[in-house]
Amino acid sequence: MASTSTSGAALKQGAPPSDFELMAAMIHRITALENTVRSQAQEMDQKDETISVLEERLRSQKESDLERAPCLSSRDDLRKRCQLLQNKVQEMENFLSDYGLIWVGDGDTSDSEESQQTTSSGLSADRGFQMNFDLVLQRIRELNVLAGEGESFIQPTGSGAKLAKKDPIQLRLYRNGIVMFDGPFRSYQEHSTQECMQDLMDGYFPSELQQRFPDGVPFEVHDRRDEEFMFRLPWDTFPGDGLADSGEKFTNSFGFMSGRKLTTDQFLSKLPKMVVKAGKVIHIRGSLRRTLQGSSDAQSSEILIDTPVLQSKMGRSQMINSDKPAQEVITLKLKSEDGNHTYIMKMSLSETVSQLRGYLDKHRGPGQPSYDIISAYPRCSFSDDGQTLQSCGLSENATLLLRKRQ
Repeated sequence: MASTSTSGAALKQGAPPSDFELMAAMIHRITALENTVRSQAQEMDQKDETISVLEERLRSQKESDLERAPCLSSRDDLRKRCQLLQNKVQEMENFLSDYGLIWVGDGDTSDSEESQQTTSSGLSADRGFQMNFDLVLQRIRELNVLAGEGESFIQPTGSGAKLAKKDPIQLRLYRNGIVMFDGPFRSYQEHSTQECMQDLMDGYFPSELQQRFPDGVPFEVHDRRDEEFMFRLPWDTFPGDGLADSGEKFTNSFGFMSGRKLTTDQFLSKLPKMVVKAGKVIHIRGSLRRTLQGSSDAQSSEILIDTPVLQSKMGRSQMINSDKPAQEVITLKLKSEDGNHTYIMKMSLSETVSQLRGYLDKHRGPGQPSYDIISAYPRCSFSDDGQTLQSCGLSENATLLLRKRQ
């Protein structure tokens, strides 16, 4: 029995598997492979999610780095780069303007067409420049506060120091241009005028004045936007001879370019204010200006002012216009600030400068601006009202000048 069972088991082991066994083994393997594929797919999905999260973080990190990049740069470097770019742009625009060209960029053509039109209020059309008078006035008020308008500073003098104020820049705004200082007239069509006005509208001190006034200076603005600057007749169209205040004719010894026409102010600025000839003070600019402007009263009027010395001389029937003055009495001629009047006064040598001012102020009336009494030759000023005429050096007839006090 034992041998029979052992031989039966051996036969069973060597027999081929049945179909059922093969199918069961195949199903088992397929199931294992499906489980493996499913687990690998889940693992790939998790890795894809992880990759997406990492990519999003990397993108956010790059964007934040780009946003923080300007903050990491120093302010001086950015300012230098900005100034360098502005200089390059300015150089290119100047180069184009020399050839009559304007850079308009890649924007709409309508903007460039509008920038090349000229407005009816005298505004320049170059590069879209627009003159805003109200904005200029507002910015100048703000700049005057920064420049110390009305503040005094210590100015050293030969004998010590004194308090002084900054002299403001005279600026006249016309419909068609500006006049700065004493001229010349500058049209809004000029590139330099546009730069100056644009600096003011942007709230900056004009760059063309920064080298001359590094600490700034206030402006005194005259708003004449409703007027157009009119050029006066050039000097070479004047048909007559010039007349001095004394009535003498004089000839012009100054050489000017005949091919270039000058305005009256430009012509007069090339002449001296006054000259002394044969003991007489001749106001060149004042008399010539009145003649150029067609004034019929080219010679200054002489006005005799009443003084106690004059009354006493009239009582004794002495001539007031005598070239030989009486003893201890002198005749003073004082020319007004504008040169249109000459005040004649007879005074005693013992009278003071204060009495001289009193006689003059009584005749001129109240409300007149303050003035200084000066002598053209030798150059001196009579500012001490307590001094007598003799102590001031006025021991004989003299001609003095009145100058508006600054």
